[in-house]
Formats: sequence, structure tokens, C-alpha cells
Amino acid sequence: MTPPILTVTAVEKHYRGTPALRGVSFDLAAGELFGLLGPNGAGKTTLLSVLAGLTDATAGGVTLFGKPFTSRDAEARREIGLATQDLAVYPELTARENLLFFGRLYGLSGSNLKRRTDDMLALAALTDRANHRVDTFSGGMKRRLNLAVALVHDPRLLILDEPTTGVDPQSRNHIFEQVRRLNAAGLTVIYTSHSMEEVQALCPRLAILDHGRVIACDTVANLLRQLPTTARVTTAQAVPETLPGVTGRRRTESGVELDAADGPALFAALRHWPGLEMAALDVVPPTLERVFLKLTGSALRD
Repeated sequence: MTPPILTVTAVEKHYRGTPALRGVSFDLAAGELFGLLGPNGAGKTTLLSVLAGLTDATAGGVTLFGKPFTSRDAEARREIGLATQDLAVYPELTARENLLFFGRLYGLSGSNLKRRTDDMLALAALTDRANHRVDTFSGGMKRRLNLAVALVHDPRLLILDEPTTGVDPQSRNHIFEQVRRLNAAGLTVIYTSHSMEEVQALCPRLAILDHGRVIACDTVANLLRQLPTTARVTTAQAVPETLPGVTGRRRTESGVELDAADGPALFAALRHWPGLEMAALDVVPPTLERVFLKLTGSALRD
């Protein structure tokens, strides 16, 4: 088996004695598009800071590219791209000037720097605005440039922290397309977002963090299997008790709600049950948001 590109082992991080991370462990394979979810205060930002080399763990360790990794490992840090939730671009500079500046920080120069700058302007769909100041850009344009800055040095690992915050639908779709394209070309990506739909659509596997601990780490498909499919049946008749695979049943004003592990089988049984007349049948599949709320609770986190 190919060794993981990233291994996080029992990582803890304390601030003045208060734990922000409590024994976090997981592996990341090369070429994965890996999601990271958690409510406010779960420790996501702290974990990303450790993984990006911005701070060191209090205990435990991180192995990156097969070697122990800390904030003092400048060589490994140059292989990481980080697009932070707070925009990391200079508003008084143009898009091109921002990319040239950050490219030089990573040691690029000459024709290589020019090529990467041009490539990133194209990636961000900003070629025609290359020489415009960033403070004239829309929120979506700034987010696309923020992504380009994180990629200008051609990293092996890309960390995206809420990369679509406050953007228009067109820019969001553009960022999605670029992330998928880069990942398909072999780039390893860690993607964190408060949008469950985004993570479910983009990431085949993910971890859910809460109170500084990993409370789930699995494929999206396996996580969705934790919840049943719900069929809302509108009918004046009594729904048969012998329907296959039903694990839960609740009466409603207009009929009944049925839970089943195998949604398609339940749907087919209802549609073809002899003599059962339904005014409506609404099938609600499990979603990542429902799994997330089941694991972390529905109380507000501020």
C-alpha cells in the first residue's frame, strides 16, 4: 500500500492550559479530497494551523510526506498551499502583483514565476483583470484570487478553509470546478466548510471534529448509512405492517412516516403494494447535514 501523505497521531493543542485539540488522529492518502467538518469552537482552525505549520502541537505528532513535521520545517511548508478564511491578499496591489509577491516568497523567479502567475490568473478567471487593484474586485473575484495565491508555488498539499465564504453562485461553481480539476490531476486537498452540501458534493471521505476530538472519520457513503431513508406516505388507508425493511413508523395527520435502511426497496414496495392507494409519496434520503446534527447535536454554538 502507498504510505499516507499525512498522518496525524494523537495531536493535542493547549492554550494556557485549555485544550483545543484532544488526541486527534487520522491519515490522509495522496490524491485525496478530504473534508473536515465541525461546529463553531470544535478545533478546526487550530487543527488547520498545526497541519499548515503555523503552530506546533502540544503533544502528539504530524508526519507529512513521510517525515515528522513541525513549524520549523521550512522545506515541507513550501509544499503546502493554504487558502485561509480571512482573505490573504493585498487590496492595494493588483491581482498580478499579489501573485508575483507571494510567488517570490516561495522562491519562484524569472520565467517560472511569470508562467505560474499567468497560469493562476487563468485559473482564477482574472486574466482580463490582472492589472486591476484588488480593492476594485467583487467578493467572488477576491476569493478566486485567494485560491490562486495559495496555488502559485505548485504545492503538493492544499488546505482550503471556507473557500467560498460570501461568494456569488458563479464564483462558487468556478471554485468547485477548479478544486475538482486540481484534485483529479493529483493534488491532495483538505477542504473545510460550514456548508454540508459543499462537502458532501466534493469530498468522498471526511472527518467530523467536535470539542477537539474526531468523533467520526469515514467515507460519506458510510456516514450516510448511519441514518435511515424516510418515506412520507399520504394516504387514507392503513399502510401494511409487513413492508420489508421498515425500522420506524410514525403516524401523521395525512398518513404515515416510515424509516428504512434500504430506501429504494421501501419505495418500490410502497409503489407496488396491491391495493394501496397513495395521494403522495415523498422519499427523504439521509444527508450529511442530518448525520452531522445527529453526531454533534442541534444546539447553537457561538
